[in-house]
Amino acid sequence: MTDRHHLLVYGGTFAAVGDRGDISGVRGAGAPDGLFVRDARHLSRWQLTVDGAVPEVLAPVADGDAARCVLVPRGGRTEPPSCTLFREQAVGDGSFVESLRVVSNRPVPLAVRLALTVDADFTDQFELRSDHRTYAKTGAVRARQILDDGVEFSYRRGEWRSVTTVTADPAPDGVEETGTGARRLAWTLELEPHGSAELTLRVMARPHGEKRALRVPRSPAALTEKLLAKEGEFVEGVAFPTGWPELAAACARGLADLAALQVPATGPDGEELRVPAAGAPWFLTLLGRDALLTSLFALPYRPDPAAATLLALAAAQATETGPESVSQPGKIVHEVRHGELAHFHQVPYGRYYGSVDATPLFLVLLGAYVEQTGDAALARRLEPHARAAIGWMLDHGGLTSRGYLVYRADQGGLANQNWKDSPGAICSADGTRASGPVMAAGAQGYAYDALRRTAFLARTAWRDETYAALLEQAAADLRDRFQRDFWMRERSFPALALDGEGRQVDALASDAGHLLWSGLLDKEYGEMVGRRLLEPDFFSGWGVRTLAAGQPAYHPLSYHRGSVWPHDNALITLGLARYGLHDEARTVAHGLVDAATATGHRLPEVLAGYGRDTHAEPVPYPHACVRESRSAAAPLALLTAVGGA
Repeated sequence: MTDRHHLLVYGGTFAAVGDRGDISGVRGAGAPDGLFVRDARHLSRWQLTVDGAVPEVLAPVADGDAARCVLVPRGGRTEPPSCTLFREQAVGDGSFVESLRVVSNRPVPLAVRLALTVDADFTDQFELRSDHRTYAKTGAVRARQILDDGVEFSYRRGEWRSVTTVTADPAPDGVEETGTGARRLAWTLELEPHGSAELTLRVMARPHGEKRALRVPRSPAALTEKLLAKEGEFVEGVAFPTGWPELAAACARGLADLAALQVPATGPDGEELRVPAAGAPWFLTLLGRDALLTSLFALPYRPDPAAATLLALAAAQATETGPESVSQPGKIVHEVRHGELAHFHQVPYGRYYGSVDATPLFLVLLGAYVEQTGDAALARRLEPHARAAIGWMLDHGGLTSRGYLVYRADQGGLANQNWKDSPGAICSADGTRASGPVMAAGAQGYAYDALRRTAFLARTAWRDETYAALLEQAAADLRDRFQRDFWMRERSFPALALDGEGRQVDALASDAGHLLWSGLLDKEYGEMVGRRLLEPDFFSGWGVRTLAAGQPAYHPLSYHRGSVWPHDNALITLGLARYGLHDEARTVAHGLVDAATATGHRLPEVLAGYGRDTHAEPVPYPHACVRESRSAAAPLALLTAVGGA
């Protein structure tokens, strides 16, 4: 049996365990296993043996809020297993709890020797990526301390300190060294005939900078109950479509995932907030673009994440220029990291501003939030932040000097700084990468919408008619320029981008659908684009491909050059509905909902671009985040766009 990883997520903590509930710590081609808190691995080994051998899997871990499996010692048809082990695990806020019940299958007394090998390597997540980079850690020291009921692992590097404490009830008979730095907790259980015994193992992770007084819950069941209560709060009161049960199930599953993906953040006045993380395993942190789009999708049903996201991003808004972080006054943060490498500036992502579109999306969400809720007080509180964001768009962003929002490749960070941020994503139809400063089409749509929505706030909440008129004129001018410079007349479609020389980057890409969502195209052009996105080279049957098939640049297993992204399709569906293309909107929505139904009602980050006509099930993209906030919220956007149709 191939050992897969199963994700358990709660706020800023996640665990990835194998089919038998173990953590091996082995680095492979895929995502690593372990217990992770604030970008560091706080458990790197968690391996169970029975009578000195690895047990066999009778029932592997299944996907769910808790990890449950059934194990047995190695045996055979003529010698059935002496006992059965029932293992259950769950994660909490900085914690991991396991209950292990051992049941004798013998009619006579039975001694069972259990051992659990544990370790905490405190590796930063950036070290576990498959980019083969190494990072110096001068002066780093790891230590282990034996406790009466377990073991404590600690890590120190300068002022940086992290601790993982493992305790057991009942306490182990002994804690043994292994020669590798790991420690082995050992028990000998004396079972009555057909009797049973239970162990409870608790792990508390205290990452650097953690000041809260956290407690480890008493059992996996207590953790699961707490998570289910939070999921219930997110789902409560949402009117799901009764005539389309599959969409209703996808919405419910998405809201439950969003409940688990809320991570701590801080507002402008130091207030504690919970905001949508981008996704697990790699991005269980605040990413500006992801949190903004997630909050926009959820806004008609759950406005609280939008308010928290706006406040958290306002607090992190740049106030000065920083070349390493790509920060400029007024710019909204792209990524916030809390790990060791970010702390010591060995990666630029502590606060990293390499995004051309988070700033306009911040303004879009603020305007949409006020329109949805009528909460003009938040617009007044964030007026300085909104004006600074407009200032960035006009000045550093390039709207005044270049006529468009512009980004330049960041050698230490991201080459592309729009939503398609992989190195080769912004390309011509033949695969040639755009050169020089790039003006991505989708970002111009966001800028247009941001100008218009901020003009509305200026007129209604700030009582500044002059500023509103200036923004409205800037939006109208941007729309005229865009349709002149980006529209490819011979293909009746907008270019993916303009390069540094102002030349059209001519790949046919799904970003055109974002222009429908933002309303940048006039009605005639918008209808042409909407219908073009539903032709077979674009529409796979599960959704619109990021790049139309048939172009040399297309690849169905490329991250951004032929795959199908649920959040991308959610924006497209909203755009189709905006332009009155309701049949097309329903077609895309049904494709996505069918894909969700085939995968337990949960949409992954991205799907492969293979067509439904050649394969009757959606083909997974091999490196996708399984829990991703934009995908979790995408069914809500579909519900907004097409209702229960």
